[in-house]
Amino acid sequence: MNSNYKEVLGFDDKWLGIIGAPVIALLIAVMMFADILVNDWILFCQGCLLVSFINVVIYWVIFRQVFLFFRKKYPKTKQTIRRIFLQSIVLVILYFIGQEVIDPLLHQLFTPYIIEDARHEIGMAIAALLVTFLVVGIYETIGFYTRLQKSTLEKQELKRMNIQSQLEGLKNQVNPHFLFNSLNTLTYLIPENAEKSVHFVQKLSKVYRYILEIRDKKLILLEEELNFLNAYTFLLKERFGKNLHIKIDIPKHHLNDKIIPLSLQILFENAIKHNIISSEKPLLMEVFIQNGDKLVVKNNLQRKNQVMNSTKLGLQNIKNRYRFFSEKEVEVIVTQESFIVILPMLPTPILAMTN
Repeated sequence: MNSNYKEVLGFDDKWLGIIGAPVIALLIAVMMFADILVNDWILFCQGCLLVSFINVVIYWVIFRQVFLFFRKKYPKTKQTIRRIFLQSIVLVILYFIGQEVIDPLLHQLFTPYIIEDARHEIGMAIAALLVTFLVVGIYETIGFYTRLQKSTLEKQELKRMNIQSQLEGLKNQVNPHFLFNSLNTLTYLIPENAEKSVHFVQKLSKVYRYILEIRDKKLILLEEELNFLNAYTFLLKERFGKNLHIKIDIPKHHLNDKIIPLSLQILFENAIKHNIISSEKPLLMEVFIQNGDKLVVKNNLQRKNQVMNSTKLGLQNIKNRYRFFSEKEVEVIVTQESFIVILPMLPTPILAMTN
């Protein structure tokens, strides 16, 4: 519970409450009843200050819970206006309810010390409203400053991770196993079909040329990535034959959208690595657009009985690099039948961010 509220608020508000409540109570009491303080400081402490402190604590606790609720419900920066608007409405309603419940109760408990006049009533009402806006203002200000600091640190960390991820991605994708398997396939092709062997070498050359060309690119046109994927899957089909089925359905108007380089290749490689591919259990890889702004890579799930432990570096590589360009997360959905990865499409104007 303790860590949960820290996550929601962005900071630990324990000392803020311990110090803030007495200070605000004193300020309100002095501001509203300065003359009583001067004339009768005992009455001021027993009546005005004590009642003010109880008011502050009660409203602080209630409003803090309201703040936590709306912070959980609307956590994103773009939801700030909606959150503050709805939060304010709820706080005003709770304020009037509090006046009807808390004020009569305080009158019963502190009748000997409470001054029964209009000024007192107005003073307490103003005090409650001040507490309302002070608590909300304090939490919003500190929360905003904390999130800003966190965002700055995350961006710096993401920049560092982006560079590391790109290097790691390139290193992982120039996979010696893939090269070995491709050369092994070529060995069988050469004596059987010289023309096809030449075509195979051309595709293999195109795959590695692409990997070298995009080493400095953070984003790539979907059309370029698909052209590379066609060359890459040609090599895979020569190796697995009819046991591997690939279906790519991308409308032309999405070809100028952008994705992370090598993301499709990483996902295809992971599927090949972790799934059975045989005539009895062919592997189907699908690539298609969903809801107009998501690129889906899906394969039927038929895990190998014995497979090396996955480091998940490839998928994490994609997630890290996407976080650098978009608030939308890479989604991974695993069912009994399928393994699905959903990549957010990045519109063309985002190019300016990469320069």
